[in-house]
Amino acid sequence: MSVIRTVPLRRSLADAIAPYTAFAAKAFSREATYRMEVFTNIGSLLVRLYLMKAVWTALYAQNAAPAGVPLHAILTYTCVALLMSLVLEIDGTRAIREKIREGTIATDLMKPISLPLYFFSDGVGMTLLHAVLIVPALLASLLIVHIDVPPPGVLVAFALSFAIGYLVNFLLNFLMNCVAFWTLETFAVQLMVRWVSDLLSGQIVPLIFIPGALQNVVLALPFAAIYSTPLLIYVGTIPPSAYLRAMALQVVWFAAFAVLSWLVWRAAQRRVVVQGG
Repeated sequence: MSVIRTVPLRRSLADAIAPYTAFAAKAFSREATYRMEVFTNIGSLLVRLYLMKAVWTALYAQNAAPAGVPLHAILTYTCVALLMSLVLEIDGTRAIREKIREGTIATDLMKPISLPLYFFSDGVGMTLLHAVLIVPALLASLLIVHIDVPPPGVLVAFALSFAIGYLVNFLLNFLMNCVAFWTLETFAVQLMVRWVSDLLSGQIVPLIFIPGALQNVVLALPFAAIYSTPLLIYVGTIPPSAYLRAMALQVVWFAAFAVLSWLVWRAAQRRVVVQGG
């Protein structure tokens, strides 16, 4: 009896996932055709890494950098942050804006698939290609800076935290692009959110450098869940005893954004119906 019940369940689950796996594979192949963009991304990362190394080295030479954090640690932080950006700067949800402009979003909503999951799988496909780029980018980065490698346990915690941050980042992009249902244009919103995110996520400057109570505030914001938490785990600022608490905050923001995304998507669908008569 249990076998009879389990087999259809497995088949139905596989059938449900199959379309989104195909979407991800198609996105991977599509991104792989833009070879020049691939090399441009790696070249841009190396230039930024070189410039950041020069800035931090100059600050430490003039004793203008925060005390308690050695130069090699901040260079490791910077390099890992730039490698993470190869993945986190991918926005598969930008297709929402394009489909609304083209007017194809109405017919897409009639298809027997979940559009949010389609955008997610499309983003995953693009992300997988850029994740492959991390390997040559890392090897090239080693010519510029020395990167500290933490113990395996820390790497596992970093990878898990990075995965949660990826989901938070996807939902943030999803919410920004859903604004197009009401405004048709999201450039201003994305510009403001990206500026705030770059400043408060810890991507450029570690948030632990912010003094006083303000540091606790910015570390509790959703932007820190994307970059800062995984990076602070990697460099050892967050000790193993605090992993659970740090990741729990990431999960809280993921859950909050997931609920908000569900509400916004429902409202957006009703708006498309109203616009269509």
